[in-house]
Amino acid sequence: MNVSDTKQPRRVLMVGGTGTIGRATVSALLARGHEVVCVVRPRARDASMQERPLDCLQGAEVRFADVTDPASLAEHGFRNEHFDAVVSCLASRTGEPRDAWAIDHQAHMGLLAQAKSAGATQMVLLSAICVQRPRLAFQQAKLAFEQALMESGLTYSIVRPTAFFKSLSGQVSRVQQGKPYLVFGDGTLTACKPISDADLAAYLADCLEDPSLHDKILPIGGPGPAITALEQGQFLFELLGREPRFKQVPVSLISGIAAVLGVLGKVAPRLAVKAELARIGHYYATESMLVLDPETGLYDADATPETGQDTLFDYYRQLVDGSETAERGEHSVF
Repeated sequence: MNVSDTKQPRRVLMVGGTGTIGRATVSALLARGHEVVCVVRPRARDASMQERPLDCLQGAEVRFADVTDPASLAEHGFRNEHFDAVVSCLASRTGEPRDAWAIDHQAHMGLLAQAKSAGATQMVLLSAICVQRPRLAFQQAKLAFEQALMESGLTYSIVRPTAFFKSLSGQVSRVQQGKPYLVFGDGTLTACKPISDADLAAYLADCLEDPSLHDKILPIGGPGPAITALEQGQFLFELLGREPRFKQVPVSLISGIAAVLGVLGKVAPRLAVKAELARIGHYYATESMLVLDPETGLYDADATPETGQDTLFDYYRQLVDGSETAERGEHSVF
């Protein structure tokens, strides 16, 4: 990638900086000389944490504010100061409708309004490639904000990454324990070009500096080729020196659960949330995380851009030899 030679240090307000991708992005921005102010959630139960920066954000100024509360964000986050740009790696944790609209849309709308008031001229947004075929609440919420950002007048980069390493690592320990590798259908229903936190962070930092990445929606994956769930499992068994053992999970099982919960959710809101989570599971079991060709309606691995050098299989090796530890949180599938 040809990054502009006229790179100037920027004053950047960052949200979503405590997640794994956010932390990597903060490090990438600092390494390039940018001044980073990282807004994180208040930790009322741990006063000492508010007295010092989080260890994972060393080098950045850490401010505690509630991004869902415009008054808190203004008073404790922006503080009536000037910022050149805003970078967001913020996303809803569960994907359920109320959380999605509160974080993926409303919180970002407040962030956008205050960014403009603070003099920011640019915003880099971490979105998701799955919004290409929106069937879920969190996808609709993300798309609604993407549209608002594009119409805001700010220079924007909307980054839609493919699958993350952490979302595909949930079965490493499972297989190490002698259990079978779970696949939906025959394991070839979907494919992706996984991208590491470090490579994605570098790309997000590039968006701040490279004019060719401005005012664009940017799908991005890691180094190819695209890999299926079956191929992921086969590699893992080979790496561990074990005979492959797969257990096929019928996709119809997930859709059936979602349908039943959807009906029950009409009288029990708690079950309506579970129904949405089941629909999310069905979506990821049947949709590839690759660029969607709008004319054919098919996913196109060749049309999915790539960046970086880290591969999922290298990551698997590191998990197995103990040089890397999986930190999946809400990203775990199994």
